[in-house]
Amino acid sequence: MAENREFFNRRLHSLLGVVPIGLFLMQHLVVNHFATYSPEAFNQAAHFMEGLPLRIFLEFAVIYIPLLFHAIYGVYIAFTAKNNVSRYGFFRNWMFLLQRITGIITLIFIVWHVWETRLAYAIYGTEVNFDMMATILSSPFMFWFYVIGVISAIFHFANGLWSFFVTWGITVTPRSQKVLTYATLGVFIIFTYMGMATLIAFAY
Repeated sequence: MAENREFFNRRLHSLLGVVPIGLFLMQHLVVNHFATYSPEAFNQAAHFMEGLPLRIFLEFAVIYIPLLFHAIYGVYIAFTAKNNVSRYGFFRNWMFLLQRITGIITLIFIVWHVWETRLAYAIYGTEVNFDMMATILSSPFMFWFYVIGVISAIFHFANGLWSFFVTWGITVTPRSQKVLTYATLGVFIIFTYMGMATLIAFAY
């Protein structure tokens, strides 16, 4: 019974990391990328997202509740996993270790980011717009904190995407897994570029 529960929890953890959390991450990065066009373009995109029908319900059902389970179970996995990098040093072992490290970093970053933006809006009525992000990122410390947080989140998603396809039996041959490695690397590079360009647009 315990093994079945463990199997189910790990499958659910893997699934939620892609749908809906991974999809939301990509959507969030795309919306934020409007900052590279102009402050007005970002504000318009952000206001459109805030004006979606049933937004609060969607945020809890599609983002917060799945993210809460993924985060709690992910912390459990991170602190119970047996890493063997020092003994074997294979590429996938390093990816396994980095997946756990970036998961913890991403969790810290998301908690802080939600506090600075969504909760600030809910408690103080501070509008989430271009000027708000520009003020936050005007601090060199916060800028580099966001750089590390964004890169960690994107890596965690891209590498988790590889694990998802393997875990769910979609890519089972060594060749397909190698192709998937390059594909997920492409995902990481594209969205990291978008994320860094966005942060620079806010800060400079």
